[in-house]
Amino acid sequence: MNILVAVSKIHDGNMLNREDTFDRDVIANRSSFLAKNGIDINQTTKVYVVYEGDNYRRYCEVSEQQNGSGMTSENSTPSDALVTRSLNHALFLPIADCVGAVIFDSTKQVLMVSHLGRHSLEQNGAYESIKFLTDNYGCNPAELLIWLSPAPGPDVYPMFAFNNRSIKSVVFQQLRTAGIVDKNITDNSADTSKDAEYYSHSEFLKGNRTEDGRYAVVAMMKS
Repeated sequence: MNILVAVSKIHDGNMLNREDTFDRDVIANRSSFLAKNGIDINQTTKVYVVYEGDNYRRYCEVSEQQNGSGMTSENSTPSDALVTRSLNHALFLPIADCVGAVIFDSTKQVLMVSHLGRHSLEQNGAYESIKFLTDNYGCNPAELLIWLSPAPGPDVYPMFAFNNRSIKSVVFQQLRTAGIVDKNITDNSADTSKDAEYYSHSEFLKGNRTEDGRYAVVAMMKS
């Protein structure tokens, strides 16, 4: 079994239109990006992040029954992370200025894609993601492999609840507290506020980017 992790860039196109779930251009962009990585859009489920309520630790397991959910059809259940135990089932997360974390247990054959944004991290979201896997699947944190997406730096996206530290540094701290070993973390250190290959919603709002959009993280356990 192999693990596939891929991150889109601006040249792959916008991966989310919050105003139109069925934006044809977005669906075409997703299909093309996934196909480039050997994934069919109809074997993929999107993490459905909703900014409402006071719970940002909503973790759900999905299987082939949810194939296409959020990709070509409506998502049904809000989630901050998705888990699958199914081979060849991809998990897809559009990202603005947050961190996308891919968490993989090769022994238990468990894959999680977690959305770690300001709301989630203020509720210890990175730690809680690991705890969810430990409590529900018997995962050993020291054996988990982690991939982290790019993120903006503290000068443009300070985490006010964490003494204005960078979002990535908060993620690292919470993962370490959960028992994750540094050597098992693969970090994409690109700063999305400075790297023109990635979208940055915060930079768009400041007038520093002419185009708003979302890039995406996708992961899949391959047979």
